[in-house]
Formats: sequence, structure tokens, C-alpha cells
Amino acid sequence: MTQSIATISLVVPDYDEAIAYYIAVLGFVLCEDRAVAPGKRWVTVAPPGGQGPRLLLARAANETQASRIGDQTGGRVFLFLHTDDFRRDHATYLARGVMFVGEPRTESYGTVAVFRDRYGNLWDLIEPTDAADA
Repeated sequence: MTQSIATISLVVPDYDEAIAYYIAVLGFVLCEDRAVAPGKRWVTVAPPGGQGPRLLLARAANETQASRIGDQTGGRVFLFLHTDDFRRDHATYLARGVMFVGEPRTESYGTVAVFRDRYGNLWDLIEPTDAADA
């Protein structure tokens, strides 16, 4: 049996605002944007050249969902963005106003820095070492 995680839902307040952020600031590509019901869209984005899961930008449908925006994991890092060039992406993100929580550091698995997206979700930007990638 072969299985994989194809899509991860990320609760956002507004489709178009989220699309603009993930494309213009993080450099993601828009994969899909289609209506599925009145007022509801299926919107997915992914890092360029990415081979992993897509992010489903899911507009909060009620107050309970809206209360989870930016804190879907209770304050832990939620998403892990691998890069082939940490310094390039770190500098680009800083120039685009991305807020990093701390300074870049070298760990056994690679070079990493934690950043906060527009909504408050914590991400690791990681350039994995060859061993960590394997």
C-alpha cells in the first residue's frame, strides 16, 4: 500500500487575502481556486517546485473555526518549509516583512529559523543537511 498526505488545511479569515500573502510574501504558487458551494472555495497553494502536501486555505466558517486562526497547534511550530538555500530565502522573507521569532541556528538536521506567518502560525524554515533529507 502507498499513501501520502496530499493536503493540509490551514484556517484563514479570507481567501483572497490569504492567497495574496502566500504568493506575494512566501513565494508560493496557486494550485487551485474553484467554487465548491455558495461562498466556499477550494483554494490550494504550494511552495514552488514542492513535492509535498499542498496547503488548503480554508476560510473560517464559524466563530469556533475563526478562534483557531493562527494557533492551530497551541503555539507549537505548525509547518516545516524545506529550502535548498536557507540564506536566500531567509533574506527574501526578511525583505518582504516576514517576522522571524529568533535568529537562524545550525542544528544536527540543518539550518533553521522560526517565523510567524500573517495569521500567527509558526513555521520552521529549514535547509536540511544531506543526512536529514535522506
